[in-house]
Amino acid sequence: MSEGTVYGWQTPPIEIAPASVSTAGQEAIDLAARAGLHLDPWQQHVLRVGMGEKPDGRWAAFEVAFNVPRQNGKGGIIEARELWGLFIGGEELILHSAHEFKTAKNAFKRIERLIRQTPDLHKRVKTYRQTVGEEGIELYTGQLLRFIARSKGSGRGFTGHCNVMDEDMILGDNEMDALLPTMAAVQDPQIWYAGSAGIGAPSVQLGRLRRRALAAIEAGTPDPSLAYMEWSAQPHLDECPQDCSEHDDAASDQAVLKSNPGVGYRLTLEKVARERATLSREGYARERLGVGEYPADEADTWQVIGEDAWRALAAAESEPSDPVAFAIDMTPERSHAAIAVAGEWRGGTHVEVVDHRPGTGWILERARELHTRWQPRCWVIDGAGPAGSLIADLEEALGVEVVQPRGRDVAAACGQFYDAVAEQTLSHLDQAPLAAALAGAQKRTLGDAWAWARRIVSVDISPLVAVTLAKWGLGVEVEDEGAPNLW
Repeated sequence: MSEGTVYGWQTPPIEIAPASVSTAGQEAIDLAARAGLHLDPWQQHVLRVGMGEKPDGRWAAFEVAFNVPRQNGKGGIIEARELWGLFIGGEELILHSAHEFKTAKNAFKRIERLIRQTPDLHKRVKTYRQTVGEEGIELYTGQLLRFIARSKGSGRGFTGHCNVMDEDMILGDNEMDALLPTMAAVQDPQIWYAGSAGIGAPSVQLGRLRRRALAAIEAGTPDPSLAYMEWSAQPHLDECPQDCSEHDDAASDQAVLKSNPGVGYRLTLEKVARERATLSREGYARERLGVGEYPADEADTWQVIGEDAWRALAAAESEPSDPVAFAIDMTPERSHAAIAVAGEWRGGTHVEVVDHRPGTGWILERARELHTRWQPRCWVIDGAGPAGSLIADLEEALGVEVVQPRGRDVAAACGQFYDAVAEQTLSHLDQAPLAAALAGAQKRTLGDAWAWARRIVSVDISPLVAVTLAKWGLGVEVEDEGAPNLW
């Protein structure tokens, strides 16, 4: 390392691996160097961990996954692992797959170039297969490295000793069903996953691996067959206090260094700063800070209120009676907003989402219409939340004072909503936006109590927050306007 150069973290902030007594990683590192591929310390670390061995010489980890933002050099790790499998490990078939054919072909060209420029490796090659769709490298001793694009049927009929899944953020069940069984008859197989942060629904397998790793870390017990390494930042949540030390400032150099081990080798903080100025906040977080979006496992949803308990309270039609209260909430990104109502119902409370739309420009007009028609006892907005910016305009438009709950009131509202569900004194219309919000919600701590929070960034819990505040608004003290409610 050069003195004075700033480097990214060379060991990942998230790592789990089975115990091992030795590693073949150093052999892979040395062989790569002979071929002119000199690996960064972090790349060497991945190989040493991923190629850890049990006392009997078998792989400690059947599955090895490394998750790192783009342009950090993940390709070098794959190339070193494949060179070892061909020339030292004696793996009869190595299958390298990628989501797109052009990615697989580029990987073939890179490793072909490394081998051709290394005479003692090149002389062992029987043929470089150049036929489109049949790209591969075959040795005189029978070892074969094949490059394929993934599909529902690709890989079927092959018995792979090592599977390399490049672009693993686009990897679903169909592709896994085609490739993984090829290893069933192999005595000591290994599968490698390489990619960057999850991109939502396509990241099925990566999300599954990540959940296993995080569960093992939380339990303090290694997963018996998975080595997982991830370089990523953990940006502050919307509800983080100003002095939060648990999460990272997404605009800081520290977040970049934590998530990009290639800084100091092929990336610089100056280049990253240009990206930060150009990309969207979400794009920068995903592509440079490794903040991914992963499909939810069924076990991860409905964490606070069970789906069965919620569905059991669904009513056939709207049933609130006077008095009623309205509430408004929106997402932190201001991408969606919700207006909800709560009213008395058979000794309990009925709640429903009156309106839920993209953007915020529609809210005041819709609120004015609802207020004129129903004359609610109050409007509720959390002044510390994203919708707090609407309060002044709403008060002017409606001619009333908006009720603003304090922190302890928000916690009390969430507790009251939860208790009403548990005690079956709440009714709702089983509306999709509200059900989706509940499925994706979790708790965030507020002193000794809690409030609603999003499990992942893509979840919109504004309908849930709105109905919770509307229900709370039924009991809060407000000035009596004296106008009848004709719901």
